[in-house]
Amino acid sequence: MAYQQPALPYADNALEPHISAKTIGFHYGKHHAAYVTNFNNLVAGSPLDALTLEEVIAQVAGDAQKVGIFNNAAQAWNHTFYWNCLAPNGGGEPDGELGAKIVEDFGSFEKFKEQLKSAAATQFGSGWAWLVLEGNTLKVVKTGNAETPSTSSQKPILTVDVWEHAYYLDYQNRRPDYVATVIDKLLNWAFAAGNFAAAKK
Repeated sequence: MAYQQPALPYADNALEPHISAKTIGFHYGKHHAAYVTNFNNLVAGSPLDALTLEEVIAQVAGDAQKVGIFNNAAQAWNHTFYWNCLAPNGGGEPDGELGAKIVEDFGSFEKFKEQLKSAAATQFGSGWAWLVLEGNTLKVVKTGNAETPSTSSQKPILTVDVWEHAYYLDYQNRRPDYVATVIDKLLNWAFAAGNFAAAKK
């Protein structure tokens, strides 16, 4: 039962001028699609093929014999999560319980933003910057390559993709500019609030 790449939650030009349709075309249409294809090829005909993507990730994480399956499964999951973390006319500050919890755990929304920007800008090489819930505390963490917080006790709330293919066509080597733009203009706080509500249960 092959895993299907979920559709983008918006048109490929919906994030312009901040992220171009050309970037989305390569990022979603080539990179993300390749992870899905590779994953399906790797698990075809095996018991893993009957599991959900989340179940596969949990089962093969840390298994050196299945690192290829993990990398492609986790990247497929990470990318779908990332697309939903972005929204046209996004950005701004969250309200409600998530907004209050960010202020409680980071001191202010501005301090949270600075931590997220720093994590994304300083992730060496390819990877991700995340807002996660660990226990009852919100934290900013970063992961390299395909690693994802869901393999630990951390529950992902939102993420910023800092692989070069996420930004290089639009921002070249200016990763901090891309990160600041995503945070200020594109973050989907409604999606994050839903993740936070689910993570508390």
